[in-house]
Amino acid sequence: MLQLRQSCEHCDKDLPPAARDAMICSFECTFCAACVELLFENVCPNCGGGFQRRPARPSQPHRPPWHLGEHPARADRVHAPKDLAEIRELQRRVKDIDPYAR
Repeated sequence: MLQLRQSCEHCDKDLPPAARDAMICSFECTFCAACVELLFENVCPNCGGGFQRRPARPSQPHRPPWHLGEHPARADRVHAPKDLAEIRELQRRVKDIDPYAR
């Protein structure tokens, strides 16, 4: 089950469970869409993978127990700003490779 991390790991922007601009990689590294597009060019600065929009967990118990009340978002924040100069080399090597082929 997704952790639904509460913030962008780089800029610390709030990303509540229903945030439409929350992006994740396959390791659940979580960033806002602005950081993914403008700074990281769809290259996860942690693993080098690509990003997808994070799905929203239903807030209401349409089919209990599968909802936010029974399975809440992760409570703590992950904030680890990236050294953009360091990330540029990774981006240079992989950004032109389709994320599914990386």
